[in-house]
Amino acid sequence: MYFLSGWPKRLLCPLESLEQPLHIRTDPQRVFFAVLSPSQLSIWYCRPSVLIVSYKELPKAASQFGPYKQVEWRPDSTMVAVSTANGFILFFEIPPARDKYLYEPVYPKGSPHMKGSPHYKEEQCAPSLNLAMKKVLDLQASITSLQSMLEDLLVATADGFLHLVHWDGMTNGRKAINLCTVPFSVDLQSSRAGSFLGFEDVYIRDMEYCATLDGFAVVFNDGRVGFITPMSSRFTAEQLHGIWAQDVIDGTCVAVNNKYRLMAFGCANGSVQVYTIDTTTGAMQFSHKLELTPKQYPDIWNKTGPVKLIRWSPDSCVVMVTWDCGGFSLWSVFGAQLICTLGGDFAYQSDGAKKDPLKISSMTWGSEGYHLWVIDGNSSNMKPERDANNEPRQFGILQFHFIKSALTTNPCMSNQEQVLLQGEDRLYLNCGDATQAQSPRSTSPHSEHKPTRERGPFSDGSLDSQGLSTLLGHRHWHVVQIHSTYLESNWPIRFSAIDKLGQNVAVVGKFGFAHYSLLTKKWKLFGNITQEQNMMVTGGLAWWNDFIVLACYNLNDHQEELRIYLRTSNLDNAFAHITKVQADTLLLSVFRDFVILFRADCSICLYSIERRSEGLNSTASIQVLQEVSMSRYIPHPFLVVSVTLTSVRTETGITLKMPQQACEAESIMLNLAGQLIMLQRDRSGPQIRDKDNNPNQRKHLPFCAPVVLAQSVENVWTTCRINKQKRHLLEALWLSCGGAGMKVWLPLFPRDHRKPHSFLSRRIMLPFHINIYPLAVLFEDALVLGAVNDTVLYDCLYTQTSAREQLEVLFPFSIVERTSQIYLHHILRQLLVRNLGEQALLLAHSCATLPYFPHVLELMLHEVLEEEATSREPIPDPLLPTVAKFITEFPLFLQTVVHCARKTEYALWNYLFAAVGNPKDLFEECLMAQDLDTAASYLIILQNMEVPAVSRQHATLLFNTALEQGKWDLCRHMIRFLKAIGSGETETPPATPTTQEPSSSSGFEFFRHRSISLSQSAENLHSKFNLTKTLSMPSGPSGKRWSKDSDCAENMYIDMMLWRHARHLLEEIKLKDLGCFAAQLGFELIGWLCKERARAARVEDFVFALKKLHEDFLWPFPVIPAPSINSPFKNGKCKTAIGEQLLKSQSADTFVNMEMDTEASNTPRSRSWLGTISSSQREIDTVSSHGPHMQDAFLSPLLSKGDECSIGSATDLTETSSMVDGDWTMVDENLSSLSLTQSELEHLSLELASKGPHKSQVQLRYLLHIFMEAGCLDWCIVIGLILREPSVINQVFSIMQSSDIDGEICQNIKTGLYAVDKWASTDCPGYKPFLNIIKPQIQKLSEIVEEQVQPEAFQPMNPSKVIEQVSPRAEESRTSSSHGSNPQSDAGNSSGSRHEEDKSKTEDEDSFQEGSYDCVVS
Repeated sequence: MYFLSGWPKRLLCPLESLEQPLHIRTDPQRVFFAVLSPSQLSIWYCRPSVLIVSYKELPKAASQFGPYKQVEWRPDSTMVAVSTANGFILFFEIPPARDKYLYEPVYPKGSPHMKGSPHYKEEQCAPSLNLAMKKVLDLQASITSLQSMLEDLLVATADGFLHLVHWDGMTNGRKAINLCTVPFSVDLQSSRAGSFLGFEDVYIRDMEYCATLDGFAVVFNDGRVGFITPMSSRFTAEQLHGIWAQDVIDGTCVAVNNKYRLMAFGCANGSVQVYTIDTTTGAMQFSHKLELTPKQYPDIWNKTGPVKLIRWSPDSCVVMVTWDCGGFSLWSVFGAQLICTLGGDFAYQSDGAKKDPLKISSMTWGSEGYHLWVIDGNSSNMKPERDANNEPRQFGILQFHFIKSALTTNPCMSNQEQVLLQGEDRLYLNCGDATQAQSPRSTSPHSEHKPTRERGPFSDGSLDSQGLSTLLGHRHWHVVQIHSTYLESNWPIRFSAIDKLGQNVAVVGKFGFAHYSLLTKKWKLFGNITQEQNMMVTGGLAWWNDFIVLACYNLNDHQEELRIYLRTSNLDNAFAHITKVQADTLLLSVFRDFVILFRADCSICLYSIERRSEGLNSTASIQVLQEVSMSRYIPHPFLVVSVTLTSVRTETGITLKMPQQACEAESIMLNLAGQLIMLQRDRSGPQIRDKDNNPNQRKHLPFCAPVVLAQSVENVWTTCRINKQKRHLLEALWLSCGGAGMKVWLPLFPRDHRKPHSFLSRRIMLPFHINIYPLAVLFEDALVLGAVNDTVLYDCLYTQTSAREQLEVLFPFSIVERTSQIYLHHILRQLLVRNLGEQALLLAHSCATLPYFPHVLELMLHEVLEEEATSREPIPDPLLPTVAKFITEFPLFLQTVVHCARKTEYALWNYLFAAVGNPKDLFEECLMAQDLDTAASYLIILQNMEVPAVSRQHATLLFNTALEQGKWDLCRHMIRFLKAIGSGETETPPATPTTQEPSSSSGFEFFRHRSISLSQSAENLHSKFNLTKTLSMPSGPSGKRWSKDSDCAENMYIDMMLWRHARHLLEEIKLKDLGCFAAQLGFELIGWLCKERARAARVEDFVFALKKLHEDFLWPFPVIPAPSINSPFKNGKCKTAIGEQLLKSQSADTFVNMEMDTEASNTPRSRSWLGTISSSQREIDTVSSHGPHMQDAFLSPLLSKGDECSIGSATDLTETSSMVDGDWTMVDENLSSLSLTQSELEHLSLELASKGPHKSQVQLRYLLHIFMEAGCLDWCIVIGLILREPSVINQVFSIMQSSDIDGEICQNIKTGLYAVDKWASTDCPGYKPFLNIIKPQIQKLSEIVEEQVQPEAFQPMNPSKVIEQVSPRAEESRTSSSHGSNPQSDAGNSSGSRHEEDKSKTEDEDSFQEGSYDCVVS
């Protein structure tokens, strides 16, 4: 509502002999303020704060009158009355000096500020005033209180008299009333002659007149408080009657709120009791109390001393309270605390030292509540003196700055979802950048433009687009500086409004208005300044689509008007639609296509508004629909806080039958001094069908008698949108009730359109507490938006002793922060308390897609648990079982319970699990639902609640499941957990595992531990092949785990599980998972493989293993072209530069750099891209005459597919087994720039096609290195085959020849190779060229085996000439070059490897033409 901003300012006084001020008071118009010193009266101008005139009492008169005490202004600001200590009243006249100004603004030459505006002098210059003492009145008794009451001055004296004095001080105008003769009673209904005060020495200590209650609130010197009202227009003792407030006996001061008819009495115990008058009995009725709570202010709540001063703001929305011991606090009308300076940075320095609180001796609000003038009581004992530079001293008048919500003055903003705050020269908006993309919200059959906001990070495709990111995106405000030209002549800003989209803002100052677009960042002002100065907005303003609707007074014609201006046209009356209005408009609001006005004659007028296109500029026209007189129900028009049309009504049965009526203007909501009154349309009469009559007839339905919905209401929110999924939230009415929190008037719907129960009411009012002050409600998002004051300390910057008095040291810097709060859990809980579980379920299911819905359930469970489990008395009807049952209806039940338990202290766990179920059962449910992270959280609960054996048993279950699913993070936590149980370290429960696990197929993350660079070319790798075993051991923290406590039984137990899992992976031939498993858990793979060499680490079926690796690592099967005449291999040479250029081109990059899909093994394989090419010679021949087509068919799938799964797999062997024959007769123009021949391009594409992803290559090479070190030669052979690198096979064979290798292994390798050869002949001829290269080694192997075992035959039956289409080394160097290494150095690699490639080609050329051969294993 109101928020402190920045540091306070201290006023500089230009006079030398000025005494210390003791009293300050603004005039009724808040243009001037009077400052009183013991013998001096000064009049200051408010903006700028400058001294205009000062009156100094002569010493002789000063001793006669005594020191000045209080000052009071005449309502027209032409006189002031000053009371003195010796019982005198001095009347001063302030005659205005015509056209004489004390201060004028000076502008630089050429500045756009024109002095030609009509009210230029009055607005921008401080006037020159005179002070003259007109009359002295002696009351011969000490004066305790001065109060201006209409045309009279009411004076209370210490001898128990009330004096009524005319302002002109005429002798005849004095009437004295003895308080002992005024009857007092508890209410106005009791006997007319109430008991009299009855004491001689009773007098009024403080009093204030309340115009809307027509009487004055009084505080007596004995602490009793009451209200004195004249029973008729004559103010005499016989006509006065007093009413007691029975409960207050320690009153100290009083302040009244005219708008809400409240009387706030300060008490000696530091609290403020707020009373109102019961309209039926006339008794004083307690409303609420303002007091500090021990929970918020444990050190100071009962040490504040008596309340010293209470001051309501000019708009009656907030009240400022100060205490004798110092400090001040700000409260909303009905008791929500906004600011208190007795805690936090106001009370403590940055080093923790306590500050002296600010003691306030007098204070008064400035214009529109933007400023608070305060006299600093701490400095009253200091004498003014000039400092070293002969500068005048700054006196103890401080000016605090405030910014306030636009709702305080313009309540029509309450159907918006934006928060808008207004300061004296700027606006604060919570909507994000208006230039961001807009997407339409919900659609409805109405002509109104719907709010469109950008799609936020929380939004869900199934929901309407919520603008959560713009409304909640960050904590900073969008600050709009109000145009200085407008502000200079129209300060202060009185109203502001923002449109539904949050893209345009309009502000109203003293005269006219201006508007600003957040999209264009430009202001629009009136072109004709006379038009601006001739209109004064009285009833506020609102946006309707692109139009600004406002109620104003035309100063020229002395006529009330309703005007509509189009935003896009120039700001000029020529483009405005103007309608004359009978009476003064006090409030204005817009609902759909209706405008509602509340007027000074207590009537409500409804208008319909529609858009009309006339030429280029469209205008809007207005016509009166209905007038409703409310004078019977409203005692004073000023009491109406807000009026709005809504679609809310009590009989929801109609909404079910006729849903289109859900959006009609069904009722008027009127906030009358905090009472929310509802006037519904009367549908009890005969209903005429819509089609039979004019659609406007329906709007003329009369309204029923008003019904009071709620008390103590500050703000009301409702929306005109429709959302069938969230009817509960959109058809509800939201109320802010100050200290009592919020209320929601929620509709109750029968389920599945069943007939509603007769006993079930249509709506229900649910109260709930929130921790922030609500300023806007996001209806669908179940959020309340607000703002909160925060502070920043800067006192560490000022360390010198001279800086102790600086305001930056005494006060923190105040800032306003955006804030929001979820309220859904409060509503669900209230419904469950009232046994409306079905309604709660309907509401919860409609909100289940909200991103914070899990948090809502958790909050509800947590709050109920805390309350019930910590309650001292037994709870007769506990809510926890109901809440637990309610939460089980949602899939998030298990997470909700465990998160709540983890955030609650251990002592409450038994109570919680007695309601929700045994944690062991819940743990098993998590395992069945495959929710391992939640299960891990339950494990921590089991560890605390059960014996170690139980938690070990459950931990083992979870560990095994996590291993199977590859949740490595969780596995690491489980290893630590199991060790902790074993070594008795149960005091430190393991951390909850994070939810985001690195996926098993995201590559081996253990390369960071290794000292080997695995993306090197093949030659470099093989030269470093004899590495020590330490390289494969992780050097990170996981490595140390295995060396420590290795003899411990717990470690043995964990090792057994890890070994079992590794064996399982090897048997299933899941090498990739094995690599990830070893890397993530620091598993000693080499040591284990050495032990398992002859058992689990032995390859049983080479062909199956090869196929499985192809599938696992997304490695394409090799392809072979049929012989053709123009084969590029005949020429032998292929230019390296061309290869490099191709690799730099996009196609090669796209292919080689392909990232693997996270769930590669689970995705269904699509047909290979090679499968799109038929192996039929005729088809190819036909296509080859259309080159570009051929190129599209061949390369496009490769480039467009982002899915690596389409690069060939075991399932498409038959399609890919034979390759294209024939030549490319044409090359695409783009590629021809690389100067490639068709045959070379074909060769390169084949080379690329036979490669797998780079990451797979790195992983395979690493595994090769591991298996080589462990001596698992059969696995080395399989990986060598898939990489098609003769050097690997050679190395394995040389190891077998040089060392004593078990004959069984040799036999197994030989058998496996023959099986592969046979499979290649039938199913995958692409392997044949490579098998031919290693044929000599296989024959050598046979000889070795023959020495050990019985010899076996290996006969090439139909030898054929084999072309090796790709050299592995060339291929390796290409891959590395495409991964960002230096192209120059790679050119060398590439060309070097070409020579070897050529050699191998010529060697094998002879054997190629002799046909094919078969492998026979006997």
